[in-house]
Amino acid sequence: MSNKKKKNLTPIQQEYHDFSKLREPKRPVLKNCLWAFFVGGSICLLGQVIQNFFLWHFNFNEKTAGNPTVAIMILLAVLLTSLGVYDHIAQRAGAGTAVPVTGFANAMASAAIEHRTEGYVLGVGGKMFKLAGPVIVFGVVAAFVVALIRTLLGMAGIG
Repeated sequence: MSNKKKKNLTPIQQEYHDFSKLREPKRPVLKNCLWAFFVGGSICLLGQVIQNFFLWHFNFNEKTAGNPTVAIMILLAVLLTSLGVYDHIAQRAGAGTAVPVTGFANAMASAAIEHRTEGYVLGVGGKMFKLAGPVIVFGVVAAFVVALIRTLLGMAGIG
């Protein structure tokens, strides 16, 4: 609570605030960080296993194995989200499930599932891209800026 709001509290409210602060359970920060680290790492390990599968069994190279790997990871995330499993994993692991591409797929699938009763266009399509729109826009802008810098460095003979 901000100091400004604390000053406006009556003595009884201040006493209750202090009492509730003492009774508030402590957050296990280290435990939460470890869960996020290991679950996020496991997701990345699974992605690496899938990529190696494409490299070894389908004779892809490292550049071409990335696209089907990401597609399968997105498919798995959407499938686990639709079954309600991804949310249980995310509750325990927190940011460990949000950082990889599977977290973005989960966020989009969750929005689509949540708003499906409003119809496919305004519900699923509209609400799903409410989240995806800014991510796509900033991704495209960032890619453009990086490509522009690389081109300018290449023209200058640096890159």
